[in-house]
Amino acid sequence: MSVSQFTIERFSITSAKPFADVVKAIESSVGHPEIRQFLSAIHDARDDQELQRMVRDVVGPTELMEFMRFDQGDVLRHELGPGAPKVIRLLIGNPVTMRKMAKHVHDAGSYAPVTILVDERSDGVHVSYDRMASLLSHYENQEALSIARALDANVESILTAAAQ
Repeated sequence: MSVSQFTIERFSITSAKPFADVVKAIESSVGHPEIRQFLSAIHDARDDQELQRMVRDVVGPTELMEFMRFDQGDVLRHELGPGAPKVIRLLIGNPVTMRKMAKHVHDAGSYAPVTILVDERSDGVHVSYDRMASLLSHYENQEALSIARALDANVESILTAAAQ
């Protein structure tokens, strides 16, 4: 058994825009495949070229796609009522990007797809993301870190645009 400890960098931006507008802006930046069908097709792909084509066909303009979302605010509303803050956790990514990182650092699969948290607070809508490079820096693999940094820049650009 081993336990590792490392520092995680969290990118966070606060928006004055309504919650729904921030979420809609993020949604418009990423693809939205029917995930069960997509995963089945990926599994059945004949070769890597077909897999890459399938991914290209479903990612959005930022080369990312939504895998899943959790409406955590819905759970809060059950206890706190209709005035509970809105909270959504989005899992976004690109299977090919994940593969490129995991090829060098297998543990990258623990962090991809990435999580984006959009939550409503008294001072605005917070949009947060744990930087992939900070999650992988512990492994000291420059190839994986280079890919992670590019992913971070892409995600942070999406979040910044959504919040402004």
